[in-house]
Amino acid sequence: MPYIPLEDHLPGITGLLEYRQDSAAPIRELTQILLRGPSTLTEGERELIATVVSSRNQCKFCTAAHTAAANVLLGEMSTSEKVKEDISTSPVSNKMKALLIIAAQVQESGKNVTLQSIQKAKEEGATDIEIHDTVLIAALFCLYNRYVDGLATVTPTQPEFYNNLGNRLKEHGYNRLKSGYDHLKNQTVK
Repeated sequence: MPYIPLEDHLPGITGLLEYRQDSAAPIRELTQILLRGPSTLTEGERELIATVVSSRNQCKFCTAAHTAAANVLLGEMSTSEKVKEDISTSPVSNKMKALLIIAAQVQESGKNVTLQSIQKAKEEGATDIEIHDTVLIAALFCLYNRYVDGLATVTPTQPEFYNNLGNRLKEHGYNRLKSGYDHLKNQTVK
């Protein structure tokens, strides 16, 4: 049960963003830029960064949401599971492995990012902007994970909820739907 009154039909971060739309606007804008804006990293790769960080932070809602988004964007379900299990053996490029290791270091502490891991990413072809964006996405998802868990938002258990959310994130990104979220009131969240 959430610690503050939130709309029952809006679990996870969506309920929090609707609760305080003025602070949600820059959060949504930054997330849209980083995860859906122009980048040499695919949208699926950027969702993998969010997935790895959320999984390591043990944020069930964000892990399930961004795993689903990565799955939809990648067109398959195994890569996201494998990066959560072991980055080093996951079926992603060596550049992506290096970037995910940096994201995992950020998840622990910004001070855990090492010059060696940055050099390894560069050796594997990562650009400075890709390294920058990886660190910022990882830091941002640490904030989101703590926001969601710190206010004890509802975490649905139905895989269908997350599949629908993954599709919505693919189609609309992180922008607030112009029509809002009243259409979700008819859906059961469990």
